[in-house]
Amino acid sequence: MNDYDPTNPDPTDPVEPQATTEPPVAGTSGGAGAAPPPPPASSPDRSGVRRLLPNRKRGWIAAAVVAAAVIGISGYAAASTSTPATTPTAAAPSTAGQGAPGGGAAGGPLAGGGGFPGGGGSNARSGPAAGGSTGTVRSVSTSGFTMSTPAGQEVTVNEASSTTYENGTGSTTASAITTGDSVLVLGTVNGTTITATQVTVQPTDDGSAASSAAGVVPFQRGAPSSAKQDGQIPASYTEGSGTIVSGTAANKATEAALAAYPGGVVDRVVQLSGGEYEVHYIGVNWPHHIFVDQAFKVVGAN
Repeated sequence: MNDYDPTNPDPTDPVEPQATTEPPVAGTSGGAGAAPPPPPASSPDRSGVRRLLPNRKRGWIAAAVVAAAVIGISGYAAASTSTPATTPTAAAPSTAGQGAPGGGAAGGPLAGGGGFPGGGGSNARSGPAAGGSTGTVRSVSTSGFTMSTPAGQEVTVNEASSTTYENGTGSTTASAITTGDSVLVLGTVNGTTITATQVTVQPTDDGSAASSAAGVVPFQRGAPSSAKQDGQIPASYTEGSGTIVSGTAANKATEAALAAYPGGVVDRVVQLSGGEYEVHYIGVNWPHHIFVDQAFKVVGAN
């Protein structure tokens, strides 16, 4: 067998004829013996077979190579077109129960309100509170009036049947309120709307000079708030601390703050743990907190 012969020949290949032997010829000298073999019968040329076998072998090899290539290409195509595994996406953190901007739980009371960042202390605001403002009457109606503070903040004053009016040291009536009057308004504050419990007509003075001297910074949309401090800050003060108060204490602290820093609107008064008061101011860019001692004297602001 040689390199060209397949291990398992194809049964359809031509088979080479076998040589035949002649019986020995009797009577030859030297006794019986094998006659010389006849000349080999002609046999078919194996060159054609040998050419066929290498061609067949090469065909098998070529077919195997093609099949392997097809299998490899098919596998690559399947791998490249298969859908990649999806990387799990981290779930967005839940906002349930988180604090709303400025303090307080979302949907609940905000600690501080405008200009008063900080945590939800016991003064967390849940609604209107005692406060007030001063200004010049701009218009009068049957239900109240509007006024402008020395820093230019517009305020709406709603009157009620229980509202009291004073002129100096004496009592007066709602009809005494006229355009151009300078007034102090105390009551329940909700934003820049005051439901008045007391309106006091003051000597005519729009307070602009006093406001400028006090360093009050009027409100300007988009302008940053000042971070300056004036006077002393009570040692017992931390943002968001204290308890909202009303009644006489709130009115006295409000009046003291407005006299020292005219121009804004007091929207609540908080008593601190040391007995002092923090008066919260809105409608201006500075100050936001005015501090009043137990004798209702202003001691500082920031």
